[in-house]
Amino acid sequence: MIPYRLALAGGWIDQPFVSRHNPDPRGSMVVVSLVPDQTFMDRSGLATSTRLTAVKRWGESLPQKDPAVLMRELYDAENAGKSEPSGSQDMAGIIYPGVSRLDYDFQVSGGVFPANIESNTDPAVAAWLEKMIWLIPVSARPEGYDPLGIKNLDPLWIRRLGRSGKDCYGAILAKDIMALGASFNETMECWEAILPNTVRHPAIQADLKAILADYQSWYPGAMYSGCGGGYLIVVSDEDVPIGLKIKVRAA
Repeated sequence: MIPYRLALAGGWIDQPFVSRHNPDPRGSMVVVSLVPDQTFMDRSGLATSTRLTAVKRWGESLPQKDPAVLMRELYDAENAGKSEPSGSQDMAGIIYPGVSRLDYDFQVSGGVFPANIESNTDPAVAAWLEKMIWLIPVSARPEGYDPLGIKNLDPLWIRRLGRSGKDCYGAILAKDIMALGASFNETMECWEAILPNTVRHPAIQADLKAILADYQSWYPGAMYSGCGGGYLIVVSDEDVPIGLKIKVRAA
């Protein structure tokens, strides 16, 4: 029963090549540990490859260890020999229960690991988030796709990205649907400004921008589960057609 990981606002701030340009001391992103009560698409931004590494390493369940130790252990196992390692938010979201705000500071651990992690495992918060979040299957990342072909590492946009994660976490704890949606929309604006290939690339057949704009026009907010597509994460307190629900691992 190894969890999945859902990344919300602030994603990419966990990468040192991004956080090193942040004018603020720390930028944040939000991850949610998910009960594996359904199978999600591979290459869709839900850390399925990291989860597979965890299954191969630990079997059916997470070991009873300090989560910070497990996070680093899984990071090393997943990224051994890789020239472009995946971010530690993948590991943190699998290992830490509930909803977590990960604060990244390039001056701490070179920005590889969070300088601080704040997790909330309140069942009421988890239940509220489960009600607000809908996943719309769009498309998996295509073969040959590289989200890093263009990098516009503007410090002002990176500051906004890191703040969107703080705003997202605050909105969840306050159970503020409009603020939650706004943090999603802000993150997508930052992605397009900083790493435009996250939403536009010759290998991507779906019109990700048009799909996103359509849902953002109808609901408080929407963002993609990962670069290149995956699932569209929609914020709504009403039913969203074809939307899948999540179950937060709150303990």
